[in-house]
Amino acid sequence: MVEANSGNRRGYDNRGRAEQARRTRARIVDATRDQLLAQGYRATTMAGVARAAGVSTETVYKAFGTKSALVKATYDVALVGDDEPVPLAARPQMRALLADPDPASKLRRYAAVARTLADRIGPLSSVLLAGARGGGDPDLEALAATIDEERLRGATALVTHLAATGGLRAGLDADQARDTVWTLISPDVHRLLVADRGWSPDDYERWLADTLVAALIA
Repeated sequence: MVEANSGNRRGYDNRGRAEQARRTRARIVDATRDQLLAQGYRATTMAGVARAAGVSTETVYKAFGTKSALVKATYDVALVGDDEPVPLAARPQMRALLADPDPASKLRRYAAVARTLADRIGPLSSVLLAGARGGGDPDLEALAATIDEERLRGATALVTHLAATGGLRAGLDADQARDTVWTLISPDVHRLLVADRGWSPDDYERWLADTLVAALIA
């Protein structure tokens, strides 16, 4: 009986430590996002994040390893809205898109997802991309390239799915279709229309949906 109770207690302690570690990571990620938005990439430091999160600098390094890894983790959490280990393609909105039999409806669902993601990461993307364009930081430039590559993979997956389900317009080159989607969902396009030109998020979503339909299936 004592051994069984000890085992239960160890299991409880392990779960408690795991939850504490998760909360600590979340505080660090939140602090990183706030620092990036307030002062940019270069002025954001591991020590500054640690102070803002109320942890030691060593804790930040142990949890994330490098500044670029910390910033990428912060971006990923902002992108999907939580820290659950569930890829975007497996989220309910994307599963509904894949199951929808109507190509135009698929693209309108895709525009809704793209709008949600852009709303979440728009300001953070602007900070990171502006820093990368300034040059002089190979880690940041590599991070920006990774983010672009992930967007390209997402665009490729959409076009591949449309082609496989008969939704892509006949005669349309798949590579050009992919590049069109990749461009339309760029954070730069979202920034230009919403932040610079004053479009509402609803306006952006409608425009994106209509443009995707016209470009890919109409």
